[in-house]
Amino acid sequence: MSETKNAEAVYSAIEESAALLDIPCSREKVMSVLSAFGDGVSEESVIVLAMAGGERHGGDIDYNFTVPTEVGDPYEIAVANGWIEATDHPIANLLPEIVESSPVTFYGVESGVVGGFKKTYVFFPLDNLGKLSTLAALPSMPRSVAEHARTFADLGMDNRISIIGIDYIRHTVNVYFMAGSLEENSVLSLLEDTKLPAPNPQLLEFVQNSFSIYPTFSYQSPDIHRICFSSVSPDDTAYPTTLHEEIARFAKSAPYEYGGARVLVYGATISRSEEYHKLGVYFRRPPAFWDNLPLAATFEKLAAAHRGA
Repeated sequence: MSETKNAEAVYSAIEESAALLDIPCSREKVMSVLSAFGDGVSEESVIVLAMAGGERHGGDIDYNFTVPTEVGDPYEIAVANGWIEATDHPIANLLPEIVESSPVTFYGVESGVVGGFKKTYVFFPLDNLGKLSTLAALPSMPRSVAEHARTFADLGMDNRISIIGIDYIRHTVNVYFMAGSLEENSVLSLLEDTKLPAPNPQLLEFVQNSFSIYPTFSYQSPDIHRICFSSVSPDDTAYPTTLHEEIARFAKSAPYEYGGARVLVYGATISRSEEYHKLGVYFRRPPAFWDNLPLAATFEKLAAAHRGA
């Protein structure tokens, strides 16, 4: 598929997804982001369409895509295109420090259909995941990461970092730990140690199936702002879709281009003031990416059961 046809396919999926939720979609705005990365947005890119439910929905959805590291630092591309302003904040130096310290496979970009560029992601090899001790010591990493390192090391996650998310607008950093299934006591202990409230019983049961946990760290506070627990299900009626009609609609109808059931990634987020829910739908899922994940077999088992129901 040519670069032009690939960009058109991705844009069409974004436009269709926005229409599901009555969100205005500017072709010029979206294509300007996709084209800024040249042929980096290719058939090999992982494409995820994502949204939050309830008040967090905010009249927007996000599109996330991966690009090879050869395209250059997405922060510099964002500044060059006027999406964000250059800053002397330490966060501007974080991605180069990560690349210097650890093996990296590719980058990711998150952009809102309405809001525009939001974040950059750094992905580590699935067979050589990032090390918390290494990343926490980087000069430009929020100090709060090091301050909470013991909590995650005690859960066996010190060498289980799959992604770092960098939000240049809010000056926050997400650290994605590959978790596998969790015991109830582990979830409660994690939330207690990070001074976050225990979830309601239904949510507590759901988050124990998490394959990834990602806390949000800032440069302004030693506290973890929130923790999101990500769970995979092929079931478009699974909790928490029942909580928000727009999530249910998105889970059932968002476009995807691979065979079998949709890959649905539910995010249950716990902060000091609220619980809220997110959903990501993989539009494009290269087999090498998904098949190497620890829970791939679990997903396929769930998908088979769902198809036979």
